Amino acid sequence: MANISSNLNLSVFPANETSLFAEIIIPLALPKNYTWSIPIQFKELVKPGIRVEVVLGKHKKYAGIIKRLFETAPNGFTPKPILNVLDSDPLINPEQLQLWEWIAQYYLCTEGEVMQAAVPANLKLSSESILIWNEELDESYNDLNDEEFVVAEALELRKELRLSEVQQLLDSSHVYPIIKKLIDRKLCYVWEELVEKYQEKKQTYISLHNDYTSEEKLSELLNNWGKAPKQMELLLSYLHLVKTEGEVIQSELLKKSNATAAQLKGLIDKGILLAQKRSVSRIAFLTQDIEINIELSHAQKTALHQIQGVLKTKQTCLLHGVTASGKTQLYIQLIEDYMKQGKQVLYLLPEIALTSQIIRRLQLHFGGKIGIYHSKFNANERVEIWNKIKTGELKAVLGARSSLLLPFCNLGLIIADEEHDASYKQQDPAPRYHARDSAIYYAGIFKAKVLLGSATPSIETYFNCQQDKYGLVRLSERYGDAVLPKMELVDFKNRVETVNGMTVFTETLLKQIEHTLQENKQVILFQNRRGYSPYLICDTCGWIPHCEHCDVTLTYHKSKHKLSCHYCGSTYPVVNSCTACGSHHFIQKNFGTEKIEEQVLEFFPDAKVARMDYDSVKGKNAHDALIKLFEQQRIDILVGTQMVVKGLDFEHVNLVGIVDADGILNFTDFRVNERSFQLMEQVSGRAGRKNADGKVILQVSNLKHPVLQFLRAHNYHEFYTFELENRKQFGYPPFTRLIKINFKHKEKHIAEEAAQIFSNGLKSQFSQFIMGPSQPVVDRIRNQYLWEILIKLPKDNRTIHQCKIAIQQQSLILQTNKRYRSVHVVTDVDPN
Repeated sequence: MANISSNLNLSVFPANETSLFAEIIIPLALPKNYTWSIPIQFKELVKPGIRVEVVLGKHKKYAGIIKRLFETAPNGFTPKPILNVLDSDPLINPEQLQLWEWIAQYYLCTEGEVMQAAVPANLKLSSESILIWNEELDESYNDLNDEEFVVAEALELRKELRLSEVQQLLDSSHVYPIIKKLIDRKLCYVWEELVEKYQEKKQTYISLHNDYTSEEKLSELLNNWGKAPKQMELLLSYLHLVKTEGEVIQSELLKKSNATAAQLKGLIDKGILLAQKRSVSRIAFLTQDIEINIELSHAQKTALHQIQGVLKTKQTCLLHGVTASGKTQLYIQLIEDYMKQGKQVLYLLPEIALTSQIIRRLQLHFGGKIGIYHSKFNANERVEIWNKIKTGELKAVLGARSSLLLPFCNLGLIIADEEHDASYKQQDPAPRYHARDSAIYYAGIFKAKVLLGSATPSIETYFNCQQDKYGLVRLSERYGDAVLPKMELVDFKNRVETVNGMTVFTETLLKQIEHTLQENKQVILFQNRRGYSPYLICDTCGWIPHCEHCDVTLTYHKSKHKLSCHYCGSTYPVVNSCTACGSHHFIQKNFGTEKIEEQVLEFFPDAKVARMDYDSVKGKNAHDALIKLFEQQRIDILVGTQMVVKGLDFEHVNLVGIVDADGILNFTDFRVNERSFQLMEQVSGRAGRKNADGKVILQVSNLKHPVLQFLRAHNYHEFYTFELENRKQFGYPPFTRLIKINFKHKEKHIAEEAAQIFSNGLKSQFSQFIMGPSQPVVDRIRNQYLWEILIKLPKDNRTIHQCKIAIQQQSLILQTNKRYRSVHVVTDVDPN
């Protein structure tokens, strides 16, 4: 046991030594960071950002990160000593610690929760139980039963056993009663050892023995070869690979020569070849050369010059560029500029779905100097990218919101593309941070610059530009000769009916699809719902199948022939008879991407059709593979959800069909107009991007909806003016700051009581700002009933700060009441 000795004698310092203490962050939601003492032998090793091994409670061990060191002992308790120092150099930079503290304070979470989100799993340590033999035992254990005796005997011989080893020993997973008996008898005790999860990736490299490196010796060997023709073939394959590749990996050699590991071992045993294991990077190697060969248009050059000018005087600039205006080309130029200054660049995208197409473009220009980071990478890959960023080896990173938490050492520029996108806001679990807003704070720590990019900026961002807080640069024309697509509104009530019933298409959309296919161009059909049918309804009494755990209707998925809850993920068999009246006749109401795909194939059987949604795109590379097929025109019609909307660039798409705009325009949310405009303008922007007139068919029942008029004209500024007046009238952002507090409990009345008590506690100071408590539209998810409070605060930092303190105090007060201790209180600052 490597760490037991460090626990025994280190809690007291000699009188002549200055005591040292550390505030340490551990990956738990503790209200405040705990303090540990630093034993003498570790005093020269510790510094902020270093991982240390600590015990919290009786036995539970954690790898914590030192936030700060100090010499004044804390009041009210005697700190325990740290057990071990786990790093020679800090894992976390000072700038990161500062960001963690800000996120915790601003978004009302704990630094432990930020650490849990920020640090890759394989750099966090897991606690694994170990049984230790009690050497002081002086009694017999012959009265144990057979299984208990086997474990006791093994422990006496080995002195320690892991829980997994006990399970193997007994060939059983039910070992806890046996272990409890041994502990109760004081035959052993439990120790918690921290285990490092990260493992280096190793590969076996094959090389020629020194005896045969000269041409003369090698020729002599080959000319006098006897038997074993397969080994000869293997050796020749090695010689070919070493000439073409330089170094030879065992797996590649065996694959090329079609040989076995035994045949290779024969050559190694003869002393002809050597095998050597080496640590290798999991990150694909690309050339480190930078090659920028972009030809910017006059409008792009002007915009680039303006951005560079704005960033000399302001920290943040918005690039408001219409769809297909070539914003990515400007980003590439700026990335090159900052790399030449020796600075690091973070390129943020709202979703993983966007990274696959853009990373190919960036790697064409920057090779191995740019990396990619998101949640689909495995744990070991994330550790290696983390280390390359920390050392400065990687100069640029493209990633989703979690890449903001990487340990940059010399950050110069953050680009937040599609800055308006709601995916930048983390929902669950905490920290519920907004990556765009946090990026602006993080850049300030480094004195770095931030470029926000969007064709449809968020109302808050555009408002900041109008207030001269951010700079604003416009790029109002598409790259090349492309023009913005024409948008046609079609009455959705005039859908085509066939013998199989009402379809999802109007005659106008079907004719345009047919015309586009005849021109060998591609079509995107957008519907913001996956599945086949959002709900089934009994034709006799109107009963609708609901999820047992959530207060929502079930969606029918035809491919799986299952009913599915899109809130908790539960699946159910398809209902054949009505629970209420016993009828067997059900009607499918509304439609999702699955039904659209089916009907497209009925109307256009010769077309190559694919679907891009959460159900059809699985795995790290599935999305990229589908995009490549569409780019290569091996798909004619792509049906999809928001995955097809955001920032993707397809050269041959001439038609976009928004199949059901009513479903987008009719949400009950103050941002519904903004989100509708952004979503439909973004999806329409996929059409006509390269030297062709694109067309958008928008099927909608309410043809007079005000947002549609702004969409037809692609007029963001007029929409912004219209929407800003509504926000001002009803007191919503950007004129106020919102904090939403959710209360969850398995019993409805307890959740309601807790919300009411919490609200009453706040109303003494903030009654004029509080709305609720009330039930949300969906008031039960995963068997938890929901109540919520919405707080609209004026944009006054003092009031906002006081309110946040009051919220934290009320949360603690609620937890002291035994009745409400199990109520889960979720605070969401700046909710979407």
